[in-house]
Amino acid sequence: MPSKAKTGKKLVIVESPAKSKTIAKYLGEGFIVEASIGHIRDLPQPSELPAELKKTSVGKFAVDIENGFKPYYVVSPDKKKKVAELKAQLKDADALYLATDGDREGEAIAWHLLEVLKPKVPVYRMTFGEITKEAIHRAMDNLRDVDTALVDAQETRRVLDRLYGYEISPVLWRKVARGLSAGRVQSVVTRMVVDRERERMAFKAASYWDLTGQFGAGTGSFKAKLASVDGAKVASGRDFNDDGELTSRNAAHLNEELATSLAAALQDADFRVRSVDTKPYTRRPAAPFTTSTLQQEAGRKLRFSSKSTMQVAQRLYENGYITYMRTDSSALSNEAVTAARRQASELYGPEYIPQSPRVYSGKAANAQEAHEAIRPAGDSFRTPAQVAKQLSGDEFRLYELIWKRTVASQMADAKGSTATIRLGAVASDGRDAEFSASGTVITFPGFLAAYEEGKDESRGDDESDEARRLPNVAKDDSLTATDLVAVGHETSPPPRYTEASLTAELEKKGIGRPSTYASTISTIQDRGYVRKQGSALVPSWIAFSVIRLLEQHFTDYVDYEFTADMEGDLDKIANGQTVGSAWLKHFYYGEDSDPGLLSIVNNLGEIDAREINSVPIAEGITLRVGKFGPYLESSIPTVDPKTGEVVESARANVPEDLAPDELTASKAVELMETAAPEERVLGADPHTGHTVVAKNGRYGAYVTEIIPEMTDEQLANQPVEYYKNGKPKPAKKPVKAKPRTGSLFSSMSVDTITLDEALQLMSLPRVLGEDAEGNVITVQNGRFGPYLKKGTDSRSIGSEEEIFTITLEQALEIYSQPKQRGARAAVPPLAEFGPDPVSEKNIVVKEGRFGPYITDGVTNITVPRTTSLEELTRERAVELLAEKRAKGPVKRTSTARKAPARKAAAKK
Repeated sequence: MPSKAKTGKKLVIVESPAKSKTIAKYLGEGFIVEASIGHIRDLPQPSELPAELKKTSVGKFAVDIENGFKPYYVVSPDKKKKVAELKAQLKDADALYLATDGDREGEAIAWHLLEVLKPKVPVYRMTFGEITKEAIHRAMDNLRDVDTALVDAQETRRVLDRLYGYEISPVLWRKVARGLSAGRVQSVVTRMVVDRERERMAFKAASYWDLTGQFGAGTGSFKAKLASVDGAKVASGRDFNDDGELTSRNAAHLNEELATSLAAALQDADFRVRSVDTKPYTRRPAAPFTTSTLQQEAGRKLRFSSKSTMQVAQRLYENGYITYMRTDSSALSNEAVTAARRQASELYGPEYIPQSPRVYSGKAANAQEAHEAIRPAGDSFRTPAQVAKQLSGDEFRLYELIWKRTVASQMADAKGSTATIRLGAVASDGRDAEFSASGTVITFPGFLAAYEEGKDESRGDDESDEARRLPNVAKDDSLTATDLVAVGHETSPPPRYTEASLTAELEKKGIGRPSTYASTISTIQDRGYVRKQGSALVPSWIAFSVIRLLEQHFTDYVDYEFTADMEGDLDKIANGQTVGSAWLKHFYYGEDSDPGLLSIVNNLGEIDAREINSVPIAEGITLRVGKFGPYLESSIPTVDPKTGEVVESARANVPEDLAPDELTASKAVELMETAAPEERVLGADPHTGHTVVAKNGRYGAYVTEIIPEMTDEQLANQPVEYYKNGKPKPAKKPVKAKPRTGSLFSSMSVDTITLDEALQLMSLPRVLGEDAEGNVITVQNGRFGPYLKKGTDSRSIGSEEEIFTITLEQALEIYSQPKQRGARAAVPPLAEFGPDPVSEKNIVVKEGRFGPYITDGVTNITVPRTTSLEELTRERAVELLAEKRAKGPVKRTSTARKAPARKAAAKK
């Protein structure tokens, strides 16, 4: 068979359309650059497996657990067309270049492309850390094969997560609530947030006092704080533990009385300088950004969430403005070091760069130094001013942050001096009081001229001494004291995690990969385990239940060290030191005395769901995590003050915005005492005989009827159905009647509503009559207030009370008027994703009549119901628009009826 004629075309495949467009500019003629738009295949849901596989060793996880944990991959339905397009392009190509990202995920995408496309032409693996002309040309000079060890590590991680989630999540469904999920990293991150809240709940504040004063010398005045009394250091916040106990034996613990009396006794004292100590001050710049430190700093300085940071960084990378944004390395290439030093010298002067380049290395546990640090792209950097007009607001702010950090990392140290003045006096009651003041003066800003790193909230009460210049004084100089006051303090609990501080702690512990922190933190919020209160991360009560179950029955799988060790094992697989299938076998089946996940799941024993979902709050009061949310339950019988009835177990709802550490014993008692009655019997419906009750529900007060269960006698008297052969069919379980319900008006309460009012509410919607065309008009109460309804035409009415008084004539009068639609103000988009790689118009998400939709002003596509706005990424938005464009305009099918099939002629 003759060989295929050479075409001169070379097919290059990357992940995203934006990346393909940028790369195409640098490769020139002869290269066709296409995007796979992420992974083209993955593990299917077990329910989607072919019938012949469902009862095999593949059926439970879509992974063959009896044959080397081999995954069963399928091409995603939404990628079949893309695969067909790539195959068609490959037919006309002389070579295939797989140019996906150089990390494990990118390597796996390249391998899957190789497996599915089955190319018959030479294949080259091409990687680059930035999308610039120089980087692309360097990559073409350093082609390689697909790294199977990296692929093995990614595949092992994917299978591991499937085993973990599919074995443990069902336990949560049975014992906590349906729809919950467990994850190898997400559960551990949730535990960190819960553990911090537990620390805050157990925390006991300690009170302590000190003195401050303003002291004057001939050359100026300064503020100083009491440091010691009679030679003993004055206790400060850091001298107490979380139980409120003083831990420093020799510290002087001042209370209000001691501090106030000392301040009074020092009013006329003779203060003198006892010592002046001056030390040189040196501060080094922070290392260039890694994925983790970029997320932390963008959170502190720009108030970006981790997810937003990564989305913006992805756009900057794909459009050639920064280097690859998923990296654990803080190292810079020689070209980048030269560029940073040259720019610092040009902008700030040659004295602002050190004699030799700075070299940085990673400090994080399990760091993967595969990539360079995140920095501006190119062998020479563009200043923020040079790119301002090409970037959106968020893109510009993040680029500026990266540029400043990179340039500052190669600048000289900041220099200065720190002075400490100690001064004192003997009080009129004989006590010796010594005060202290410190200040740092920067004499040469060095890197601070370009950038200063932000800080997270920390515990302690010391004020910053930086940038405070103290007067020039000498030992024994006399000082005048003014504003000598006693100041009270309380120790503070450990601060809640923010996204920035949680990211820093995850990196420190070596849990997960920095490239996945953003999605993990987003996931635990989407799952309802954690919510944001300002910038703080607050766990939900359901998170407490989940973590308690996992700690008691899956101890290792939420252990910090165990999880970090798993990351280390995955690194060994990536380095070719371990084989993934063998590691997975040990993880799932165990070995000798080390039980695997399967053994632990099969030997769980009895789990007390009530105990798992209970948290003691005060004596006799327990918080329960129920089907409809958390509530308090009292085990102490109480007497209803209005009815005089003894209530065995009173309940009270817990406000949704009340953080767990704010639910103290006193708060619990208050909620129990002020709780509206959970249920109040109003009487019997005279027509049905059913009992009518008013209740306080999770979403407000309502009335309902109680439909009694059928008695055994009634069930026995049910009519019997028979099969054709005369045998009786098994008795059917009677369909439970749905009770009538009705929400209380805003003017009503459970305490005051009457039976007649309840019956009225349960009778809604109320039929007013018909219009001239026979359309039925009803009136009812809705989410946005009372309204009339005629077919699909709804009209608001004035008040809830009008529901029972409005007449058909009044309704017809309202419908005779044109429907009023207030002029709507311009609504800002729900999300923005920058320019589309095809249309070059900005992609935004807007609220539409049928829900949120994505548009670039030309093409519109509804956001899939399976994707929340929080989960929607730029890549997914670009992909959905591309798919909609590829389908073309919707073809309207004819509604003409088919002609009836012609009957066959009767046989003769």
